Amino acid sequence: MLELDIYIVDAFTQQQFKGNSAAVVPLQEWLSLELMQNIAAENNLSETAFICGLSANKYEIRWFSPLTEIDFCGHATLAASYVIFNHLGGQGEIEFLTSQVGALLVNQHSDGKIEMSFPNQCPQVVDQVPAALLAGLSVKPIQVLKNRQAYFAVMASEHDAKSLSYSSEQLKQLAPFDVVVTAKASEYDFISRYFWPANGGDEDPVTGSIHAGLAPYWAKQLAKSDLVAYQASQRGGILFCSLSHDRVLVSGFAVLYLKGTAYI
Repeated sequence: MLELDIYIVDAFTQQQFKGNSAAVVPLQEWLSLELMQNIAAENNLSETAFICGLSANKYEIRWFSPLTEIDFCGHATLAASYVIFNHLGGQGEIEFLTSQVGALLVNQHSDGKIEMSFPNQCPQVVDQVPAALLAGLSVKPIQVLKNRQAYFAVMASEHDAKSLSYSSEQLKQLAPFDVVVTAKASEYDFISRYFWPANGGDEDPVTGSIHAGLAPYWAKQLAKSDLVAYQASQRGGILFCSLSHDRVLVSGFAVLYLKGTAYI
């Protein structure tokens, strides 16, 4: 029988039961694709991160939703970093190697906040807005953009972004792209909500990866390079973002919920 350590971490929050939960499974060697997908489905969290050590502070990382392997996941990277720093003896800078988005560099600050360096994925305005996007959102966006991950629906107001309803069946037609709605905010620089029915679930609690696109977009709109963002889901989460050359630095806190053993 295979015994695997497993951690569940609430990311982008300092309180349990807030932010976005991710499972983290450290490995000595890679499992089969089928087994990793089965573990992620059994966990039934938005993401399960599998990490495999290569050398001191250097890891390969892969992310799985309950439905499929994901190209890029920020909150599960934050959760994995939290586990390495706080439970696996990690010190200094962590380097995660990925086949999808290159190397991701992570550091932990003295206050416990974890900073991740992501590639800048600023979205571009689309020439034609898909009918399924307009049909899938109860409020019409004032602008629609897209990057490699999602359509960006910019709303006229914070109220519009927070109060709108959505149709998963319509948004599912946009696969493989997800949908993020966003607006300028009052308490924070901007807010967002993230819908991904084609790839994992309906509304994601907090989505670190999409801020690699949201931060550069709002940095240009607001003429500032350091921003504080809030993802306005039921659980909610706070993300600290800044631009550095061709990278986007996304930072947040994390809290351990569970440590256990999976028997397979």
